[in-house]
Amino acid sequence: MAAQPAYVEFDAVSKSYDGVSQVVRDLHLTVREGEFLTLLGPSGSGKTTCLMMLAGFETPSGGAIRIGGRAVDDVPPRKRDIGMVFQNYALFPHMTVGRNLAFPLQARGMEKSAVAERVQRALQLVRLQGFEDRRPGQLSGGQQQRVAIARALVFEPDLVLMDEPLGALDRRLREEMQFEIRRIQRSLGVTVVYVTHDQTEAMAMSDRVAVFNHGRIQQVAPPEVLYEEPERPFVATFIGDNNLLHGRVHSVAEDICEVAVDGQIVKAFLVAPLDVGQEVSLAIRPERVSLAPDAGLYSNEFEVRIEDTTFLGDHLRMQTVVCGSEFVIKIPNIIGHGGVLPGDTVRIGWTTTDCRALAPDLGPAD
Repeated sequence: MAAQPAYVEFDAVSKSYDGVSQVVRDLHLTVREGEFLTLLGPSGSGKTTCLMMLAGFETPSGGAIRIGGRAVDDVPPRKRDIGMVFQNYALFPHMTVGRNLAFPLQARGMEKSAVAERVQRALQLVRLQGFEDRRPGQLSGGQQQRVAIARALVFEPDLVLMDEPLGALDRRLREEMQFEIRRIQRSLGVTVVYVTHDQTEAMAMSDRVAVFNHGRIQQVAPPEVLYEEPERPFVATFIGDNNLLHGRVHSVAEDICEVAVDGQIVKAFLVAPLDVGQEVSLAIRPERVSLAPDAGLYSNEFEVRIEDTTFLGDHLRMQTVVCGSEFVIKIPNIIGHGGVLPGDTVRIGWTTTDCRALAPDLGPAD
């Protein structure tokens, strides 16, 4: 992806509705041509506001947005040539599927024969051939969403924006549609900017994910990097499970630091420059913690009491306390996993590189 040119650019973009507090602040973000980029974050984090500014439905309070190298701040939505897919489908209920798909083409003055050809091509793309004479009310939720996707693609835009498009579907349909949207995007090579609050959805579909909180991007990276190499506490806890320990830097040597946590020393990998005496958060994934290792095997080892265990099918989740903080361990569901029970005292350990000393979160936009 690195060789692909920038197609969408947010350059120091901010947004305030009241002139005082900022919903989005100093946003710098690039979307590459042909990329599937997801804006991920909790409600109120600014991700949908960014999408609406890109679509032209909201006006930035500062900064500039460019599409294909062209500033679009003064370009109305209908002239940005962007496909849009919403959670509520936004289909015309009185029109057939075919007429719903034909509408954006007719609005662009396309000839009738070309309209019919494009409609059939779009139906084939979303695997709804033969549904052109049905009305939206005669379709399932998943089929309606396929029609909404087809309508966003029927005029062959270079950029498609999707705002929580799978939020109204049940789990099975959501998973099915995740695969379908990704298949369609890859087959067309279209650039997609996708908004969701669902971490699993973002991880499954995206080339890169921009994690939003408090109107700021906390980190932008491919899904595997966000999971394995979070840079800030919010990202570490929002993407999958993570144990966080809070302490103060005791010593620093190149890319490794020692951190005093509740009277004990934990060795960690430095994500960002830290000074001795600085407060810091450490992140350790539950599945990276070894249960009952040989003494001296790991640089971080502790004797702990297992407080509780939960069977979750493919793995067991064990709850304990490390350095005064609640701590979770995950172990695979394999033969012999029942050898550790609540109330047992065991040794646990993890490597220095699996323990990340994180940069602080970026604060609220205002």
